[in-house]
Amino acid sequence: MKVLSLSKINTMLVIGIAGGTGSGKTTVVNKILQQLNAEGVNVLSQDNYYHDNQHLSLTEREALNYDHPKSIDFELLLKHVRALKNKESIEQPLYSFVTHSRTGDHVLVEPKNVLIVEGILVLTHPELLKEYNLKVFVHADSDERLIRRIRRDTQERGRDLNEVLHRYQTTLKPMHQEFIEPCKNEADIIVPNMKQNSVAIDFLTTVINNSLKKSHE
Repeated sequence: MKVLSLSKINTMLVIGIAGGTGSGKTTVVNKILQQLNAEGVNVLSQDNYYHDNQHLSLTEREALNYDHPKSIDFELLLKHVRALKNKESIEQPLYSFVTHSRTGDHVLVEPKNVLIVEGILVLTHPELLKEYNLKVFVHADSDERLIRRIRRDTQERGRDLNEVLHRYQTTLKPMHQEFIEPCKNEADIIVPNMKQNSVAIDFLTTVINNSLKKSHE
């Protein structure tokens, strides 16, 4: 495990949290936010930075591979991360998984002391990697990830079970093996499964708290 040197942190601590679909990334983020002052933390989700494909029909959008790095507007995400580090506010787009396109609405995000960037592919982009002070990979068993993905897509995104399984076999699994699993090598910390892993959460919370305290000194 790489020990983060707080002396190297400028004015903002930037943490990248990645992992396969259904690995528990959002759970990690939520547990961190529960343990500290969330008012000093921004979270940018990769899910809001999919390319806007409104020029395509819904059928065409549904057929796209959303687990390939090319599906992400990394240019905009990188621009927004750099702007926040530069003490500039941004307008984060909102994305709908029902229509597979951006909603047209935006959320104004003001710079804070800590920025968490989370998503399955946020450790795959070379330039974005340079912006992180700490890189985290959340690991979960493939069967567990599939179960979570089925539950989420059928209950929250209105997907059909056969559609979810087909997408898993044709895109999710091969893309995970090609792009997501290898980016584990970029991580400073690997968080296993998340079910009982309070040590990793406590460590991450301590790092963030120390950064917040330092920013107020």
